[in-house]
Amino acid sequence: MSTTTQEVKQVEKEPLFGKKERRLITDPLNDNNPITVQILGICSALAVTSLVYPSVVMAIAVIFVTAFSNLTTSLLRNYIPKSVRMIVQLIIIATLVTVVELMLKYFNYPIYKQLSVYIGLIITNCIVMGRLEAFAMANKPWRSFLDGIGNGLGYGLILIIVGVVREIFGKGTLFAGSPLEMKLIGNTSEFFINTTDSTLFGWYSNNNLMVLPAAAMFVIGIIIWIQRSRNTKLVDIS
Repeated sequence: MSTTTQEVKQVEKEPLFGKKERRLITDPLNDNNPITVQILGICSALAVTSLVYPSVVMAIAVIFVTAFSNLTTSLLRNYIPKSVRMIVQLIIIATLVTVVELMLKYFNYPIYKQLSVYIGLIITNCIVMGRLEAFAMANKPWRSFLDGIGNGLGYGLILIIVGVVREIFGKGTLFAGSPLEMKLIGNTSEFFINTTDSTLFGWYSNNNLMVLPAAAMFVIGIIIWIQRSRNTKLVDIS
C-alpha cells in the first residue's frame, strides 16, 4: 500500500483566543449589544438598575447562566431531539438559575430578597434563550462558552451604566447597600458634597424620578441614541 493512502489528514487546532474567539466577547459589548442593539432583556434592565450594587449582582448572575447554559447545550446538542430541544434548554437554564439563587441566598441574603423575583426571571430571559437557539445549538462548546460570556458582559455593561446614572442622580450615592457605599452629593453632612452648605451646589437636589423604572427607559434610550450617532451602521438595526 502506498504511503499516500496512509496519510492522515491534519486537522488544524482552533486557537483558544483567535480573532473570531475575541469577537465573540467584544462584539456584544458594542456592535451587537443584547440590550441596545438586539433590544432584549429590557424588563430586568428597568427593574434592577435603580442602584449599582444589585445591577452588578444581576450582571454576574446572567453572565454565569448564559455562559454555562451555552456550554452545556453545546455539549449536548447532538443528543437533544429537535422536538424537545426548548424543554431541555429550559431545564438547563432553570438548574443554573437555581444554583445562582441558592448561592446568593447563602452568601448575601439581603440582596437575594431584593433580587429574588428577577433572578428567577432569568429562566425566561430572551438573551439566554436566544443564544442557546442561535449559537449554542450550532457551535462547539468553547466558542459557545465565549459567546455566553460576551453576551452576559454586554448585558451587564448596560445594567451597570444605567445603575450608575440612576443612583447618582436619584440618590446621590454609589454602591448603596454594599461595603463600598459612597455618599457623593446630598443635603446632609454625611455626603461628600453637602448641598445645604455649598454655594456652588446649593441649587442641586436629587431627582426622585431617576429611582422610578421609567427612568431606566430614558437612560437606555439615550445610550441607544449615542451609540447609533457614533456608529451609523447600527441605525437600521432592530
